[in-house]
Amino acid sequence: MNITGLFGRRSVLKAGALLGGLSALPSRAALADAQERNDKAREAVADEARMADIPLNSTAKVTVERRGQIVLIGINRPYIHNRVDPETYAGLAMAYYQYDHDPSLRAAVLFGHGDNFSRGIDVDAFAAIVTSGRPRTQERAAIDPLAKTAPARSKPLVVVAHGDAWNMGHELLLAADIRVAAADARFGQDEASHGRFPGGGATIRFVREAGWGNAMRYMLTGEHWGAEEAFRMGVVQEIAPTREKALEAGIAVATKIAACGPLGIKTTLASAHLAIDSSQAEAMSKLNAQYGALYGTEDFKEGRATEAEGRRPSYRGK
Repeated sequence: MNITGLFGRRSVLKAGALLGGLSALPSRAALADAQERNDKAREAVADEARMADIPLNSTAKVTVERRGQIVLIGINRPYIHNRVDPETYAGLAMAYYQYDHDPSLRAAVLFGHGDNFSRGIDVDAFAAIVTSGRPRTQERAAIDPLAKTAPARSKPLVVVAHGDAWNMGHELLLAADIRVAAADARFGQDEASHGRFPGGGATIRFVREAGWGNAMRYMLTGEHWGAEEAFRMGVVQEIAPTREKALEAGIAVATKIAACGPLGIKTTLASAHLAIDSSQAEAMSKLNAQYGALYGTEDFKEGRATEAEGRRPSYRGK
């Protein structure tokens, strides 16, 4: 996926300089010619900033489909339950950045292809990055899909969950602005039962959205819950009967957002974030190190072994 920069704005400045350099009484032809060059320069900038479609195919781990002023972003690893590996994570980060910097787009919808939204992190694929302490995405033109680091997304995101939405999958949902679930959605933050912990923001956002007791009930036990429970806790705002209807509902919400004034929408988000971002910044900054530290423990290795062998774990707190 190629990210197109916005450096073409210089061409607009050059066009403006041409207009400023004309004589005091330019001819009508000269004005028309300058206007045409200015219009072409603006069109070039719009083309450069335009987020490109990425059709559904076997090699695209993240798909992009433009629909007028909204864009659909799809996680596409159905053969592994849409578990997120580093390449998928980087693809989402670039897609979020492109969306945020495309002036023709006003709302985005994130969903999953196949039977599940996402069963979360691809633990083995991420092992080298997590233990090294390196950033999960090193692209400059990227926005963290889990919203743990700057720069922040400034435009609205709707997430539509169906099937399994576990761990990082649930945390991608928590990082969104509005959430829709299909009736078959099954949520989980069961890292503790595997010798890990929720390192993608659930310890902060799940508590904030659902309340301390509700969030701890599931994070500390590893139990899963359904769409009705997620709605009761306030984590999702709407439930649809099927995954197809859920995606339709998410698109409908995004379409209504896109019809509103974009500056008002951006300012609403910016104002709301002022109330929460500073209070959670310190906790967010420590998540990666805390998560990475568990990868070297005996309990983490036991968790991986029990998953592979299908047996009950025997944790020792080491």
